[in-house]
Amino acid sequence: MSFSLPDFRRKWSYRGNMSAGAAMVTAALGLSLVLPEPVDARNYAAPLDIFGLGTPRSHKSVHSARIPLPKPRPEEAPKARDEAAPEADDKASPDKPAPDKPSGTKPAEAAPPPEKQLSACRLALTEEIAVAPSVPDIHGPGACGGEDLVRLEAIVLPDRRKVAVKPAAILRCTMASAIADWVRTDMVPLATSLGSTITDLDNFDSFECRGRNRVVGAMLSEHGKANALDVRSLKLANGQAIGLTDRTLSRDVRERVLHSVCARFSTVLGPGSDWYHEDHIHLDLAQRRNDYRICQWNVWDPLPQIAPLLPAERPEEAPPREVAAKSEGSNGKPSEEQPDAEDTKAAPATPAPPTKSKKSRAKAK
Repeated sequence: MSFSLPDFRRKWSYRGNMSAGAAMVTAALGLSLVLPEPVDARNYAAPLDIFGLGTPRSHKSVHSARIPLPKPRPEEAPKARDEAAPEADDKASPDKPAPDKPSGTKPAEAAPPPEKQLSACRLALTEEIAVAPSVPDIHGPGACGGEDLVRLEAIVLPDRRKVAVKPAAILRCTMASAIADWVRTDMVPLATSLGSTITDLDNFDSFECRGRNRVVGAMLSEHGKANALDVRSLKLANGQAIGLTDRTLSRDVRERVLHSVCARFSTVLGPGSDWYHEDHIHLDLAQRRNDYRICQWNVWDPLPQIAPLLPAERPEEAPPREVAAKSEGSNGKPSEEQPDAEDTKAAPATPAPPTKSKKSRAKAK
């Protein structure tokens, strides 16, 4: 049984209620009847284009092409490095990465930190004023430490002599500059008036991360900020010393030191402030509101050179000795019952009144 395409269309065109799936099956069946023999799609075009896909194109067989390779480099050829121009040495080759770019095998080197700018204090504190090399910034626990720090090793006087700071003090540059100016301007004339020159500064304490007066839990001391210096004395070339709390030293000398430091530093603590500062003087540049300053240093009177061995002379307005002896009573001194021998000779003895007998007393009654 054979069908033609017009007969197929006439026969099945009136069945509009057929589903799409049934229509597909019917179309495939019609093709199998029309084309009883298999058709080679590679060599012949399809006789029908029912689905609108177009005529399939024939594909030619793909053959592998042989790619020619470059000839090996002859041995007598110059090396690639010799052929490169001198100008090419400065440029980075594609095989070698640029110095600033990290390679896959070698990690990138950390860029050096930018050079820190020197402060105005550091520029002013030259070697003609003090031997004070800079030290790295300190960032300790809490707020301890500081920036722009120096190690004050010596103070250079105007005549080129040096005053050694023993031991060397770690201070902020501003504090070190204030100490150097104080010694050069105020203490050198004072030592000259004493007939000598300054050789050493006795540093009792400088930077130390601690609370005030080393009390646990107290507020951070200015020593913890490298902004304070404790001074005991200034030693002179003749062997003497200007002990700031030495009561054997002249009071006038200590008062001159007192007025000098209180005019330069914002905090001065010494004897009389508290019992922590009885043997040294605390100096710092603490910043307070309204530029408030503290100067607590009692300059005590000097101790006597020789202890008195004899009692002082009896003042003229003192009462006579016999009156004083009567008032003192029996304290181991002459009393009323035991007068002095000199008083007995000076004052004549008065006769005692006569005693009355029993008869005379009976008559009187």
